[in-house]
Amino acid sequence: MNIPSPALVTQSAVRRLPRWALVLFSVLYVLPGFIGRESWKVADASGFGVMLSIARGDSLWAAPSIFGQLPDTAALLPYWLGAISIQLFAIFDPEFAARIPFAMLLGLTMAGVWYSVYQLAHLPMAQPVVFAFGGQAKRPDYARAMADAGLLMLLACLGLARMGHETTADLASLGMVSLMLWSASAWIVPKNVKKWRPIAAWFVGVVGLALSGQSLLASLLSVSVGVYLLHIGQAQVNDNEADQHPLASSNFKHMARLAVLATAATSVALYALPDTVWQAHNYQLTVESALGWQRWLKLLVWFLWPAGPLALWALWRWRAQWRSPHIWLPLLFSAMTFITAMLSSRPERAVLLTLPSLAVLASFALPTLKRRASALIDWFALLFFSGAGFIVWVVWLAMHTGFPTQPAANVARLAPGFDPQFAAIPTLLALLATGIWLRLIWWRSRSVVPALWKSLVLSAGGSTLCWLLLMTLWMPLLDHGLSYGPMSRTISSVLNNAQCVRTIGLKQDQLTSLAYHGRLQVHPDASGQDCDFLLVSSAAYASIDNVISLPQWALLKQVWQLNERSEIIYIYQRIGS
Repeated sequence: MNIPSPALVTQSAVRRLPRWALVLFSVLYVLPGFIGRESWKVADASGFGVMLSIARGDSLWAAPSIFGQLPDTAALLPYWLGAISIQLFAIFDPEFAARIPFAMLLGLTMAGVWYSVYQLAHLPMAQPVVFAFGGQAKRPDYARAMADAGLLMLLACLGLARMGHETTADLASLGMVSLMLWSASAWIVPKNVKKWRPIAAWFVGVVGLALSGQSLLASLLSVSVGVYLLHIGQAQVNDNEADQHPLASSNFKHMARLAVLATAATSVALYALPDTVWQAHNYQLTVESALGWQRWLKLLVWFLWPAGPLALWALWRWRAQWRSPHIWLPLLFSAMTFITAMLSSRPERAVLLTLPSLAVLASFALPTLKRRASALIDWFALLFFSGAGFIVWVVWLAMHTGFPTQPAANVARLAPGFDPQFAAIPTLLALLATGIWLRLIWWRSRSVVPALWKSLVLSAGGSTLCWLLLMTLWMPLLDHGLSYGPMSRTISSVLNNAQCVRTIGLKQDQLTSLAYHGRLQVHPDASGQDCDFLLVSSAAYASIDNVISLPQWALLKQVWQLNERSEIIYIYQRIGS
């Protein structure tokens, strides 16, 4: 029985998005955030500290540590990549060198989404309606236009911006999930893909995901996708289902091998890792995670926009073909990543891994959208991102001129001690990006081309614009508020570059910043090092008299992070030193 397709697409609607425009979108999104900023708290700075420790030989490669402590995130791959990059690109600043492989991982994520949509859009069940007198979209052109839309969908997701530009295990996991998604798509639709490439990609993805601290997700994806591929292969034996599952029956053995290989790779990754890397307590189903639906809803509404709502719409419009691989496969990936996010102790970071599969699934909603819905998406993107960009410019103007007075007063209140300095190159880049945005609005308002990807141009362009404006105009302000660099330099000036500083209660990102930006020789309390200077966190301050003899120490100064009075570091000096 042939089920009618909900997609109505003409050949004129699948024109290609110019390659230069797609590359420009990608470059303008990837580079800002990896260049010219300090490491931000918490995961970004602590991750960089582990990488730097390995690169300098202060930590073992097989058992990463920082200042004698286990990393906050149990992983290996991201630390290895950062450490190798620091050693290979020693001519660069270590902070920038550590980000190079993570910029490549973000590029891998984008490429994985593009090629996954491209593969799945070749499926017969994913094709638009065939018109009685012709004129429907041709399969290669349709697949390419859908892939372009899938990439724009990913770039438009609000939750990708910050966490997609950090040197953390989350970005490494994101790249591996995208690689596995492409691998499974290539096996289902072997279009111009050599058979060994999906196998190699899947193996790398599974092991890389486990080495990035996501062993549970690697196991879930391996088992679920392996079973699904075996089901599709078995269905080929039944001629009645040949139209529904286009894989040739000769590929059944290859898919079986893939499933076995994936499971074996996961098992090796799980049991070969040190006990310190695989920590079951990273996944915990608590009452808060199970019942805190309001917190989850608030997170998902903005984090997954616009891929989340469009993915739900795709499920509804393609509900008659829900067992088709172009719907079921990204849905399977989304379900597995969402389950691990709910079980994670850091759900706001783990939910990042749902974005690639949701972007793939949401792209199949575009051929089913009415013109009114597309216009609504455009208007929202126009108003939201234009307003956000305007706010960024107004605050920047207030920082440098004092006008308008209210934003200037807000900056002075929220960022005490911040001294804005005019920088010509970032300002010119921001002006150029704003000009491109205005040109994009002009093009969209006048364009009558019924392209599939047209309704996402403003969303992807707006998110790219706002991210670039933040990383140019607001970069010094964000570094002042999100980095421990200013605090570390202040402490270093008070201590006059002391060579031995004992710390009590400081977190790993604070220790990293003190050592890197403050250039201090810090020694956590557990090290047993006896120094003439002591740094105490606000959390440990209440019980400090149980650790040291206070009469032997003099309080020099209290330093806090911006206006967060609860985040104070107390500086002590030994009396008589």
